[in-house]
Amino acid sequence: MPTNTSAPSPSSPGPAAQADRGRRPATGARLRTRSRRFLLTAAGAVVGLAFVVPLVWVLTNSLRPSADTFRFLSPVGWETFLTLTPVLDNYTALVGTGLGRGILNSLLISAVTVVVGLVLCATAAFGLSALRFRGQGAVFAVIVVSFLIPFDAIAIPLADLFRDWNLQNTFTGLILPGLGNGMAIFMLRNFFLAIPEELVEAGRLDGLTWWGVFWRIYLPLSRPALMGAGLMLFLFQWQAYVWPLLMGTDAEHVVGPVALANMQGQFSVDYGLMFAGSVVLILVPLVVILSLQKYFIQSVSTSGLK
Repeated sequence: MPTNTSAPSPSSPGPAAQADRGRRPATGARLRTRSRRFLLTAAGAVVGLAFVVPLVWVLTNSLRPSADTFRFLSPVGWETFLTLTPVLDNYTALVGTGLGRGILNSLLISAVTVVVGLVLCATAAFGLSALRFRGQGAVFAVIVVSFLIPFDAIAIPLADLFRDWNLQNTFTGLILPGLGNGMAIFMLRNFFLAIPEELVEAGRLDGLTWWGVFWRIYLPLSRPALMGAGLMLFLFQWQAYVWPLLMGTDAEHVVGPVALANMQGQFSVDYGLMFAGSVVLILVPLVVILSLQKYFIQSVSTSGLK
């Protein structure tokens, strides 16, 4: 009985060739993904070094005598960023300056700003997200514009207004401008919009007032956003310089950055002492940021969800 055997056409690829063709696009996509990942990692490393290298140089020179600050800059070598004979004279010299009082004042101002500012910003964000009223969009637009304007641009006329209110050289005058932070309200409002409306309706059916909805539903679900907003309020006050320079002119109300600037002499600068003071001022926000960074990342990553 004749058998019908047909040879594969020379133009048609065999099974092995077809499988090889299927593997090539996948392999190319993996190579492109790895190349892109490598480039992003390299770019991140370069940006990280650009931030870390000056900090390492400041830390190293805070452990050297002031006369050796610029000794190892030319040529640049390992001794530029590392010292084998560290000394603590610059840090002990800080005791005789006003930096300690300035740091305590900055801590007090920042702590009060975080507590009171979170209450104001969270309630404002709740009103702009959960409630419906006429002119809501206009109010939110004003808040957005408020944090787009640099604060230093309005600091001088605002300081004249505070002087008329007798708030100069008072902690109230130093704290008030940091309480209503437009960026914090913007971030909290967007986070509140991501909370399901079904939870609000269920709470209202159970007899909760709007304050109860805010206190029992919104706040417990918004811990990452509140942490992120609190960190923003803290950093705003901790690194403030122009406003405390205008409003805190006496020694009792000087803040950390202003106290650090006051350590400069009129004709000479003790760089070792300045670098030691800078390191001390950096440590407090660094500890706060490292301990709360995961909450800040969560709040930023979810602020655009709805």
